[in-house]
Amino acid sequence: MRENTCLVVCTQASNVWGIRVPVERICAMVNQYQIPMVVDCAQTAGVIPISMKDGYACICMAGHKGLYGPMGTGMMIVRSGLSMKTLIEGGTGTNSMELSQPETIPDRFESGTVNLPGIAGLHQGILFVQKQTLPKIAAYEMKLSQMFYAGLSHMKNVKLYTPMPSLPDYVPVISFNIEGMESEVAGEKLNKEGIAVRAGLHCAPCAHRALGTLESGAVRVCPSAFTTEKEIQMALKAVKKISAS
Repeated sequence: MRENTCLVVCTQASNVWGIRVPVERICAMVNQYQIPMVVDCAQTAGVIPISMKDGYACICMAGHKGLYGPMGTGMMIVRSGLSMKTLIEGGTGTNSMELSQPETIPDRFESGTVNLPGIAGLHQGILFVQKQTLPKIAAYEMKLSQMFYAGLSHMKNVKLYTPMPSLPDYVPVISFNIEGMESEVAGEKLNKEGIAVRAGLHCAPCAHRALGTLESGAVRVCPSAFTTEKEIQMALKAVKKISAS
């Protein structure tokens, strides 16, 4: 923090390595200086609890990950009374006599025709998460992540970058590499085996630079509430087959 710091933005957990960040303590600190804090919950929404009561100015989250909504959806929850500039203006439809953007939220940030089918799908995803409960989802997904990590740890050609993940210090995310193979190539080979992963830099080059994978990227596996133990074993079998070749 510097004298001219006007905003603090922090992720709740790394979308690459699964490492939790103590956003509650960070927010308590910056609030002492009356600086607003924004928390990125893209990898944690639907898995790890977070509350606006902890003093955040804004929390943002993807809809297609732990909330089980359609891709291209997301949510931004803003503290009451917070003034924010707009990125897009026009076509709100709430007060057509006015030539300026509405001041009320969410109208102020929802210009044009909103994605109602996507919002309806996101709503159903949230209802599913609420029914399953966060602790149950987190425990199940972490169990699968630990199973996958343990299997990878016995493969001599596979490199892992973090300790065995566990709650509450990690979220259910495992990133790895097959030695001598670019992560995108490994991801493509896994895809041909029927295993869906994301490879590369995951929109987080600084996270990769920190652990020395900026050049190669990494292969990321994120179990969901619908993933089965059988599918984890299938994924391990596919990694073993590819790494052996």
